[in-house]
Amino acid sequence: MSTSTPAHQQVDELWAAVSHGDEIAATAVLLAALDDGLPAERVLIDVIAPVQQKVGEEWAANRITVAQEHAATAINDRALAALSHRYAAHTADARGKVLVACVDEEWHGLPARLVAEVLRLRGWRVDYLGAQVPTEHLIAHIHQTGPDLVALSSSIPTRLPLAHAAITAVQATGTPVLVGGAAFGPHGQYARLLGADAWAPDAASAADRLERSPLPRPVPAHQPIDDLPHLVDQEYTLVARTRTDLVRTVMGSLTDRFPAMADYTAAQRKRTAEDVAHIVDFLATALYVNDPDLYTRFLTWTAHVLTARGVPARSLIPALEILGEELKDFDRAAAVLRQATDHLTGAEQKNTTDPRTAS
Repeated sequence: MSTSTPAHQQVDELWAAVSHGDEIAATAVLLAALDDGLPAERVLIDVIAPVQQKVGEEWAANRITVAQEHAATAINDRALAALSHRYAAHTADARGKVLVACVDEEWHGLPARLVAEVLRLRGWRVDYLGAQVPTEHLIAHIHQTGPDLVALSSSIPTRLPLAHAAITAVQATGTPVLVGGAAFGPHGQYARLLGADAWAPDAASAADRLERSPLPRPVPAHQPIDDLPHLVDQEYTLVARTRTDLVRTVMGSLTDRFPAMADYTAAQRKRTAEDVAHIVDFLATALYVNDPDLYTRFLTWTAHVLTARGVPARSLIPALEILGEELKDFDRAAAVLRQATDHLTGAEQKNTTDPRTAS
């Protein structure tokens, strides 16, 4: 049956509901889409997923607050739960059993929830554990329940070291791992780097991949460093371990390099310290996966977020310079910082000469 209401209209209606904090209206939109003939999987992928993406985009553009972002996500999740009770999902163990979870410290649970629901609709028996699952508890659950495969989700790149540990630990049980989420790169490059058995960019692709053929059995038990021999230089470990000291050093020197900070309120200084901590965390992650582009992409996004909040993107440059001075003896870290600084400086100059390039 074809739906009489275009999906884009349902997206608009769901966005209006979640952005106004109206859970009843949000649930009604989804149930009406189902009743109108839109297949349940399309409701998940063509209505809920785009609205959730818009939630993140609106926060980045400073058009909604963090509280509003959290409220919208919670409403989306509860409306999805109500929807799942309505559609007739086949849950027999016809295809096998999948354990779906987010890696440790990953709190963005909705992408994993969408994967779990789509897999249920495709005939898999799904064990959904939700957000922030510590690796040791994940492994214990695998031993207790014996899934055919594990699907791990992560949206934040700084969780990649934890994701790597989880992938390796799951594979050591003899269970193959499929991963997905923005953390693994736009083309899944970090999934391959970290040794996952498969990667999918979205819920439908994950289900399609599992329908094509069984995942290969994992390689014999090995250590994470076997996948990433560059870690032998210890740069990732040293930056991660000295994170607090690096943040303190940057904050202590930043006022001299960026005089506008002298007039910051206590709240603004706290937010700046949080931003500096993210800058250090992403540097450590770029060292972990040995990819300077990951860091440059993060700082480009951060520059847009700061600009949307009235903070000049050039305020990032002094922090990078201070980090570069502190890490001058770290060859890979210095190279990552130079590339990011050159990119931001070039973007700043380009935006000054050509207003059409401003975001």
